[in-house]
Order: sequence, then structure tokens, then C-alpha cells
Amino acid sequence: MPELPEVEVVRRGLHEHVAGRTVAAVEVLHPRAIRRHLPGAADFAVRLTGQTLEAARRRGKYLWLDLSGGDAMLAHLGMSGQMLVQPVGAPDEKHLRVRVRFDDDGPELRFVDQRTFGGLALAEVVEVDGARLPRPVAHIARDPMDPAFDPTAAVAALRGRRTGVKRALLDQTLVSGVGNIYADEALWRAKLHGERPTDRLSRPKAAELIAHAAQVMREALGQGGTSFDALYVNVNGQSGYFDRSLAVYGREDEPCRRCGTAVRREPFMNRSSYSCPRCQPRPRT
Repeated sequence: MPELPEVEVVRRGLHEHVAGRTVAAVEVLHPRAIRRHLPGAADFAVRLTGQTLEAARRRGKYLWLDLSGGDAMLAHLGMSGQMLVQPVGAPDEKHLRVRVRFDDDGPELRFVDQRTFGGLALAEVVEVDGARLPRPVAHIARDPMDPAFDPTAAVAALRGRRTGVKRALLDQTLVSGVGNIYADEALWRAKLHGERPTDRLSRPKAAELIAHAAQVMREALGQGGTSFDALYVNVNGQSGYFDRSLAVYGREDEPCRRCGTAVRREPFMNRSSYSCPRCQPRPRT
């Protein structure tokens, strides 16, 4: 699933290409794409039509467009969701789910989703700790790239959990934006195994880990994010290429870039964790 750098790439593209434009028509081609909008497809289309998309915003891995009427259009990208800006009349994508046309007759916004795990919804905006967020995102913590991010508070929250450090790093209510890929990369940089108990982390080590997470995500953002297949693309359909720079994630049995030991893969929460057995020894029980 896309993590902070991938979502930020999409946000920037949306802000450049659709912010300030007014919706002329909305076409919902698959009801599952708006299943999170409980009033249904007709209500979604009627309420969005005539609205100006004022700005594209993000918190962590969550993306939305501010609407002139005061609400927000929240976009859940899921595993395969794409927000594409396409010329009017361009052939429809095979998995096109929602089409948004604008009153300037310029390029249209398309939501494409092969696996239909993602979707769009209109949501009320509320104020939380000085920020305006869609209500479904109100519980999500600030991410390390947020100007108001508080590293000291994040360290305290991380160390306050009674769990493995990777599980805590993935908890979006503690620090948002970090997913499976960048958690493994940050842990490798910090020389920590993901099962290290959070209450056994010193404050300096926890701060170092969060700093590494922020740095690796900045580096990924500079390369357009990480694309392992054709499903993650920016609004112009282009893939990111940070996967070429990954130290451990997806590199099972390949040499660690630091010590040369073969990278190991371990099961983790129905997914996989990648680490170096030498640089990141499993903690003693």
C-alpha cells in the first residue's frame, strides 16, 4: 500500500492540476468505489458537482481535497487506487471507477482502482489541535514531515507502548505516514530488530529511529516514491524508482548493503519484515 512519500507525490500532482477548478459533472462507474460514502453514488455526485476543489492535502498516508462548500473529498488509495489527470476524450482505463469533469473543459480527474479496495467519500471537516481534518482522519497523528510535528512527544508515545518497535512505528495514532517498507528501512538504519520491545528503547535511540524514518521518506519522495509494480503511479501515470535504493525491503537473500550478510525475510502481521541478521539481531527473550 502507498506510504507517505507515494501519497505526497500524488498530493502534489493533484494540487498542481486540479486545485482551483470547479466540478461540472461526476460519473460513478462502480458503486464499490464510493462505498465509504454511505448516502450512495447519486448523493456523492450531486454534492460534489458545482464545488471548487480548493486544495489537495495530506496527513500521513491519508489524502483529501478541500471543497469550497466546507467539506472534503477523502481519497482512500488502498492497494491499487490511482488518482489520474487525463485529457478529455482519452480512452477510459480498464479499471476506471469514478470520473470528475470540470467546467473549464480541461483535463478530467479519474479514480482508477483494479482491486477496488480504495475509494472516495465526502466527509465533514473538523478542527483538531489547530489543524482542519476530515472527521475520519481526526485520530491520525502528525507525520515527521509536518511542520508542527513534535519529535519529543512522538518519542514518548513510542516508548509508552508495550509492544515491538515495528508495530509501534506502524501505529498511525503515534506517528503517521510510516508503512511496512519505510519501517523496515528505518529499523535497518537504526540497527534495530522490529521485535525490540518499545519499553527497552532509550530516548536517544527512539529519537534516532524516528529521524531515520523521516530521512528515508524524504529520500524516497525525492525519487517519486517506491513502485514495485504498475499499480503505484503519480497523477501522470509515472512510477517512482526509490525501490532501487532500498537497503533491505524486498531483498531477501541479497547482501546487506552495510555488512554483506544475506538479508532475511520473516513473517509479520500477514506481511513480511526484512532485516539483516548481523546488523539487527533478534532481541533476547
